Amino acid sequence: MAGAAAEERRLATVVESWQGRPVLIVGDAMLDEWRFAESERLCREAPAPVLTLRRRTSAAGGAANTAVNVAALGGRAVLVSPVGADAAGDELHDCLDRAGVWDRTVNQTGRPTPVKRRMLAGNQILLREDSGEPDDALDDDGVARLLTALHCATEELKAVAAGRPLTLVVCDYGLGALPRAVRAWLVANRDRYATVALDAHDLADWRGLNPTVVTPSFAEATRLLARAAVGFGGGSRTSARGATAGDLHLDHPADPVDGPSELVVGAAPGGAGERTVGTPHPTSGAPSVGHPGAAGPGPTGEPTPGEERVALTGDGLSVTGTGVTVNAAAGEGVDRAMLAESRLAELRAHTGADVVAVTLDTEGAVVGGADGEPRRSHSTPVPASHAVGAGDAYLAAMTLALAAGASLPTAAQLAQLAATITVSDTGTCVCRREDLLDALGSGPEQTGHPSLVGTEELTAIVEEHRRAGRSIVFTNGCFDVLHPGHVRYLTQARALGDLLVVAVNSDESVRRLKGPDRPVNPVEDRTALLAALECVDHVVVFEEDSPAALIEAVRPDVYVKGGDYPPEMVPEAPLVRRLGGQVRTLGYVPDRSTSAIIDRIRAQSVTPTVGRSTGRPA
Repeated sequence: MAGAAAEERRLATVVESWQGRPVLIVGDAMLDEWRFAESERLCREAPAPVLTLRRRTSAAGGAANTAVNVAALGGRAVLVSPVGADAAGDELHDCLDRAGVWDRTVNQTGRPTPVKRRMLAGNQILLREDSGEPDDALDDDGVARLLTALHCATEELKAVAAGRPLTLVVCDYGLGALPRAVRAWLVANRDRYATVALDAHDLADWRGLNPTVVTPSFAEATRLLARAAVGFGGGSRTSARGATAGDLHLDHPADPVDGPSELVVGAAPGGAGERTVGTPHPTSGAPSVGHPGAAGPGPTGEPTPGEERVALTGDGLSVTGTGVTVNAAAGEGVDRAMLAESRLAELRAHTGADVVAVTLDTEGAVVGGADGEPRRSHSTPVPASHAVGAGDAYLAAMTLALAAGASLPTAAQLAQLAATITVSDTGTCVCRREDLLDALGSGPEQTGHPSLVGTEELTAIVEEHRRAGRSIVFTNGCFDVLHPGHVRYLTQARALGDLLVVAVNSDESVRRLKGPDRPVNPVEDRTALLAALECVDHVVVFEEDSPAALIEAVRPDVYVKGGDYPPEMVPEAPLVRRLGGQVRTLGYVPDRSTSAIIDRIRAQSVTPTVGRSTGRPA
């Protein structure tokens, strides 16, 4: 038991160490829409259920959900992606704001935001309607603005990284967000990022990027091996990282596959295109895909959605639609994990990645690195409606762990845990840092640091975090009536560092600043609400009219104020800068202010007498 507790503490230390890690996410962002319905009868026109819509929710999907997971796990996430100037795009922006993601998406007029709409009844997905096609290509102006956004976001992250290396995550799902010029830019600027993670439907398109880690599904890994069997072609000019420039395939296949995240295990449909490769693989004993000694024609292209199947037979495992039969002599008992383990070295060679993590859906994952030692992780089977986006959580945790310098076994363990604990309910999966720490027995209740603290206690806590290399964000205010503007403001403030401290004016201080009829809520209520917010780490009360003494004690790395004025106009700015900190101002949400809310409540409390019935006869 003591050993298990020590291991959990070690893993929790890694989670703490990636706090504030700067991560740029680029790729296909989409909106996940969930429609929950009830059905009690069948339609008269057809044998179909009649659905009554009860609830609708939306969430960030694709690259946007990866960014949300990075932010929720404690990283500093910046998203660059084309988003349509439409209602779905507006909802996506709101999702990113609520999650604390730095939204650097580029609006594309006339190009719709990709949406996946799911209709459910009784927790069962009945149908999914997709909108947004890869044919909706970016025009030249859209590509130029996307390249500008990439450059600016990289520089922005570099400015706030405090010397920490940058991390890049590429999410390519074939929906047109990564055209040729953007992919070429990312490859050319690869060395600006210390850690690069790649999740792509077609990994062959990214040969030459040389990522730190790739996370293909079993279907995507199989497709890459099939394409490798006939060769990728190209020139031989060598890049700075040792790859050949001709290795980069910048054109997606004409008909990208958007089917299940894994190949379906079952009977191969008709055995179309199969051939047996007779020469054993040099390490596994299984036949090698496309071995020169094999007879017959090689693969002829991408498997179609109808052909993308795996057949598990007494002779082994067949991949149809690629013209290849893999592992034809392995015999009974061959499974996807064993096959993936036997091909990790080839997958690393074909992708140029240091680490390959082949995800197996409900069967977990197989991970391999330079040491050649495969590592197996397991997951708990859940309904399909629970697992949407679990791969995004896996990718986010794996990337953050590797960026923080964790060993491969540790990164694989944390990634699988992050994916597993997100699948408890229907919806798009997001793993929060607090959930991960709770699963490791190191949640907030184990830290010994309460949210509501005094000045002396706060000073000691801040020093402890500063010794661990974490940055401190500080803001202050009355927070008399907590409203959405406050929540958005505080969420954005928290994204600027590793720890958010909120200083609250005492009741007497508020009266001196606002007048005798304020505060509306006593300081006990105001601080309790602030402490309950996920984005707030610590709340402290100060009696003075100015937080100068607290600023002196805390010495924040970033001091944040709300308002549409430049930082130079903040009264505390000279003090913060003298102490070595930065000053940032964040704009308020329009029409959301404490004074406006209080005025509205007071106006409505005055009931007009004209035309009001007294209830008595005249």
